[in-house]
Amino acid sequence: MTVDGPAVELRGLSAGAAPGASRAVLRGIDLRIQPREQVAVIGPSGAGKTSLLMAMACAVQPLGGSLRVLDRDPWAMSSAQRQALRAQLFLAPQVPPLPPRQRVVAAVLAGRLPSMGLMQSVLQLWHPTQAQLAQEALSRVDLADKLWDRVDRLSGGERQRVGLARLLVSQAGLWLVDEPLSALDPARAGRVMDAMLDAAAREGRTLVCSLHQVAVARERFKRIVALRGGEVFYDGPSAGLDDAAVSQLYEGSADDDVDRAANQPPSAAALPEAMCR
Repeated sequence: MTVDGPAVELRGLSAGAAPGASRAVLRGIDLRIQPREQVAVIGPSGAGKTSLLMAMACAVQPLGGSLRVLDRDPWAMSSAQRQALRAQLFLAPQVPPLPPRQRVVAAVLAGRLPSMGLMQSVLQLWHPTQAQLAQEALSRVDLADKLWDRVDRLSGGERQRVGLARLLVSQAGLWLVDEPLSALDPARAGRVMDAMLDAAAREGRTLVCSLHQVAVARERFKRIVALRGGEVFYDGPSAGLDDAAVSQLYEGSADDDVDRAANQPPSAAALPEAMCR
């Protein structure tokens, strides 16, 4: 889908944390994200990072302000039109909703379902015809040997990577990824981040990714949006978010000690060379 304007535009947006919520978690958010841009979202727990992604995914109706996604107003559409718009984006939650008895190959190829017809979707779940595509995506997240395993045989970190492999096979133009590294060790997190960023750049996807790891956001993303208390604390180049600003961002939060440690530059032993570009 060709987008003439911003991929995402929020003007004075207020929104709750879940569909139907009446209490605003996000308040007065102004953001413009351009097509093909890669943006990291950081901030303390409870700052509104997941709520922001949910709003961008058209899963939560704004309580105030306006939202445009892929140059459309999702809440001025009919339900059917809004569902069609959602097929153009992909929300990867921190804990992917994977049916426990499903084979990994089917779980990954579910990322292609929005672009398929009903009959093709049903056949794909029971008789995967694009197993090689799933295999390639799994290889990029270090799970090449899990193609035919059942989901309930996987660890939490492996399930998280299956969710990211699903993202990699999707044909959505807008990728919204929530805490993709939370269950991964630093070295594997680096390889997974490489795979996601490289695929987004190569395929022309717009990527918005929330992260708990401040150092990763500063190393790997050109732009950072920092949230605190449901409001934008910082929006600009990663180089402009200095140590003093990071300390202020997390000051007094439950994440204070954790994120001060996360802000320390990663050692060469902890992260692969490709992550330190």
